[in-house]
Amino acid sequence: MIKDICDEEKIFEILEKTKNPDKKTIELIFDRAKEKKGLSLEEVGYLTNLKDKELIDELFKIAGKIKEEIYGERLVFFAPLYISDFCVNDCEYCNFHIRNPMKRRKLSLDEIKEETERIIEMGHKRILLECGEDPVNNPIDYIVSAIETIYSVKTEKGNIRRINVNISATTKENYKKLKQAKIGTYQLFQETYHYETYKKLHKGPKGDYERQITAHIRAFEAGIDDLGIGVLFGLYDWRFEVLSLVSHAQFMDKYLGVGPHTISVPRFRKAPTVTYQPEYPVSDEDFLKIIAILRVAVPYTGMILSTRERPEIRRVAFKLGISQTSAGSKTSPGGYRNFSKEEAQFEIYDLRTLEEVINDILKDKLIPSFCTACYRVGRTGEDFMNLAKPGEINKFCRPNGILTFVEYLEDFAKINGKKEIYKKGYEVVEYYLNQIDNENIKKETIKRIERIKKGERDLYF
Repeated sequence: MIKDICDEEKIFEILEKTKNPDKKTIELIFDRAKEKKGLSLEEVGYLTNLKDKELIDELFKIAGKIKEEIYGERLVFFAPLYISDFCVNDCEYCNFHIRNPMKRRKLSLDEIKEETERIIEMGHKRILLECGEDPVNNPIDYIVSAIETIYSVKTEKGNIRRINVNISATTKENYKKLKQAKIGTYQLFQETYHYETYKKLHKGPKGDYERQITAHIRAFEAGIDDLGIGVLFGLYDWRFEVLSLVSHAQFMDKYLGVGPHTISVPRFRKAPTVTYQPEYPVSDEDFLKIIAILRVAVPYTGMILSTRERPEIRRVAFKLGISQTSAGSKTSPGGYRNFSKEEAQFEIYDLRTLEEVINDILKDKLIPSFCTACYRVGRTGEDFMNLAKPGEINKFCRPNGILTFVEYLEDFAKINGKKEIYKKGYEVVEYYLNQIDNENIKKETIKRIERIKKGERDLYF
């Protein structure tokens, strides 16, 4: 099974075979990419070995166009919520490693409620729940209770409408409990697909490479059909990791009938007690190339970028292929009330508030979206893929993105007297309203905007 997901020998052979790409071959691959049907591993290999600046610029243009055609101009926001830093694993790159002598913290349900209220107060509607692996301190029933608590919080500024979960690989029985708790996407990163590197950097239950790489299969068999994959770039050669991610995505598509809902692209960052120095650091130039290659190789899949990246890198990445991002993040339990750098899982490189990030992306005419519609009307798994693959998902993304952003403008810009962002926001809303092709959806979107202005909330297609 491992070899079906990631065949190391085959990937190394491809990297060797494709190490000197010629212009004609690359141009043929570009033509294939424009069809938005994905690329073969060999084609991806050629792109990872691409060094010609002119051709890289062309790759970026194609990636940006594919992102625009499939996901449109919207950028979906979320906030991570760390509920516990207890962890029995010893991972070289993570500040929650078991050797860290810091005082551990696990949030009570009242504290989770308080953190949720603070996240809602920022304007978020999505949470990514995170915690360390510890069967004694963080059993699955605690995680389920945390999810139920988050969903139960209602304030004058709204509520959390979707909870995605990023917890350690677990059993099918536990995944069934997550499914019953109505999670959105289950994310699990392989960290590195390179077996020897994986074994070297992980100790504890997470050191089981097979448990990690087969977890999505168990989750799917438990009924979770929105699944996210990713690696931590910097642990091994990024070219190998990109090919492995694409191989994993192709395996899921073939074996499960549903490709990954998201691919995350975190890059290694420092942490207070982490002494590990990445053996394969990824430059900014290569990092952006990674995003562009994944965008053209797996065009139907959403891509996630976190606050590990600086604002100027995020700005470019949003145009290249990123469709979801965190903002205003705190990466320690209780961090939205009292944030301590010493207790954070990793160092944050974008410290801006959600409002500041929104203000910035409006300059690039992107729609800040808080949409959770697909998950709530059952457009998940195969149903989502059937819309995403032919590029039809945007007919929902655009109006839903507009409606959720109008909610934000009314609840967080107008009421708080943020005149500049309110005015600029409605200019962008107007711009994209006029680009809705379907006249019926356009008219209905206009009607719903007026209903939101009069106080209704949570309207979606």
